[in-house]
Amino acid sequence: MEILLTVIIGAIAGWLGSKIFEGSSLGLLGNIIVGILGGFIGYWALGKLGISLGGGLIGAILTGAIGAIIILAILNLVFKGK
Repeated sequence: MEILLTVIIGAIAGWLGSKIFEGSSLGLLGNIIVGILGGFIGYWALGKLGISLGGGLIGAILTGAIGAIIILAILNLVFKGK
């Protein structure tokens, strides 16, 4: 059940990140991957800044979306230059 919840949160966070960071939609599978990885990046980055968005579902989605935006920004920097 936890894996399914992680995938759902990752999908929502990846989709939200792609909507905020315009033109970076990677499709459903890409959004799930970026959202899950974004969760790890978001928790790490916000932890370094001493910021917590809470431990609930909304906090996890927002943290994942922030991490997804960071990943999408890096991907755009790397692949837009080619």
